[in-house]
Amino acid sequence: MELCSKKKLHALSLAEKIQVLELLDESKMSQSEVARRFQVSQPQISRICKNKEKLLADWCSGTANRERKRKRESKYSGIDEALLCWYHIAQAKAWEVTGPMLLHKAKELADIMGQDFVPSIGWLVRWKRRNNVGFGARHVVVSPFTPELPPSAPTPQAQLPLSLKDFSPEDIFGCAEVPLLYRAVPGRVGVCDRVQVLLCANSRGTEKRRVLVSGLQAAPRCFFGVSSEALPASYHPDLAIPWSEWLAQFDRDMGRQGRQVALLLAARVVEELAGLPGLGHVKLLPLSAASTTPSLPSSVVQAFKAHYRRRLLGKLAAVQSERAGTSLAEAGAGITVLDALHMAAAAWAKVPLQLIVSSFVQEGLAPGKTALAPHKASEMPPVPGGLSLEEFSRFVDLEGEEPVSGVCKEEVGTEDQGGGREDVLEPLPTKADALRALGTLRRWIECKGTGPELFANFYACEEEVERLCCL
Repeated sequence: MELCSKKKLHALSLAEKIQVLELLDESKMSQSEVARRFQVSQPQISRICKNKEKLLADWCSGTANRERKRKRESKYSGIDEALLCWYHIAQAKAWEVTGPMLLHKAKELADIMGQDFVPSIGWLVRWKRRNNVGFGARHVVVSPFTPELPPSAPTPQAQLPLSLKDFSPEDIFGCAEVPLLYRAVPGRVGVCDRVQVLLCANSRGTEKRRVLVSGLQAAPRCFFGVSSEALPASYHPDLAIPWSEWLAQFDRDMGRQGRQVALLLAARVVEELAGLPGLGHVKLLPLSAASTTPSLPSSVVQAFKAHYRRRLLGKLAAVQSERAGTSLAEAGAGITVLDALHMAAAAWAKVPLQLIVSSFVQEGLAPGKTALAPHKASEMPPVPGGLSLEEFSRFVDLEGEEPVSGVCKEEVGTEDQGGGREDVLEPLPTKADALRALGTLRRWIECKGTGPELFANFYACEEEVERLCCL
C-alpha cells in the first residue's frame, strides 16, 4: 500500500499576509477560500487574523523585512532595539555606518546594559534582516528632522543655527531665568517678593532639569531642619543665578549618561561665562544679541507662571477658609520661600510635553517641521474661580507691575501675626507627629466623602511616610 506523501508546509511572507488581510476585509471570501487561494491551511489564515494588529504595525513601520516568512525574536531584544535607535540617529546625521562600527556599538550597548553578549557577524546579518537594514557605499540619508523648505519670506525655522544640526532634538536644551513674585496677590506687589527661577528642558519635553530658585535671603527660617536633598527644587541665597555651579553639575550629569548636548543661552549669559573652565559634554550655543527669540520658548515660561499662580491662589483660598476674616494680602504674607520652592516644582511638572515640543519648533529653537499652533487651553490651566480670563492673564504677568515700597522682611508666619515672636523657631516634627498627621489627614478625607483617586494618592504617601519612620 502506497503511503500518502506528507503535505509540504507553505509559509507566507509578511507582504502575502497583508494581502490575506486585505482580501478578508474587502471581499466576502471565507477563511477557507482564502487558504485555498494561497495554498495554506485554514488554521494558518486564522492565526494571521489573530495577529492582525501586530502584522499591520510591522508593515507600517517601514523597517520590517516584508519578504520574511517568520519573525524570530532575538534573545537580546533590548540590544536589538537600542542599536536600531542608534542606527536611525546615525542616519539622521548622515554618518557613514559600517558593519564593524555596528558590531562595536552593539558590544558597547551590551556593556552599558550589563549583558554578557559578544556580537558576531552572523548575529549582525540576522539583525539587519530583522530590521530591514542595508548599507554599502556611503550615502547621505535625509534626516527625519530636516525642516521643510521655507517660503520666500523669512521664518524662524529658516534662521535655525547651523550648529544645531549636530544634535538630535532630545539633546537640544533651552533654559531661561524667570523673575517671579512668589507671594504677590492680585492688586498687591511687594518689593521683596521677587525670586529668580531657572527653568531648563530639552526640545522634546522628555527631560526637565531640576528647578533652581534664587532669592535675597541667605538662610530663610522656613529652611530650618530641612534636608536640601529631599526637596523637589534647589535654592540659592542670591538673586543672581549661579551659572558656573549649575553648568558644572549639568555637564557632570550628561557625562555620566555619555551624552553630548547643546544648551541654548542668551548671548549676555554666554559672555559672562567667558572665563568658565571648558565643559566636556555641554556645548553652549548663544542666541544673537539682536534676536528677540528667547532661549526657552516664551509660551513654555508663560505656562509655568500660569500653573504657579493658580496653585498660589488655591493655597491662599485654603488659608482664608481656615481663618475667617483673613484678607488675601494677609494670607499671601504667610507664603514662605519654601512654599514657593514646592509650588515652582509642581508648576514646572505640569507644563505639558506637547506644548514644549511645538513651542521649540515654532520659535525656531529646534529642527522639525512647522507644528500647529498649540491651543491656548494647553498653555493656560483652568481659570480659578472668582477671576475672569483677562484678570487671571494680568495676574500671571504681574512681574511687569510697579512693586509696593516697604521694609524688606522675611516671610511672616503664624507666630509673627500673633505676637511678634520673629526669632522663635518651631520645633522639628517627630515621627510621632508625622504618624498623627497621617491619621488626621485620613480622617479628614473620610469625612469629606471624596473619590477613590484621592485615597490612592494618600495610601502612597502614607506608605512612604511609614517607611521613613522605620529608618
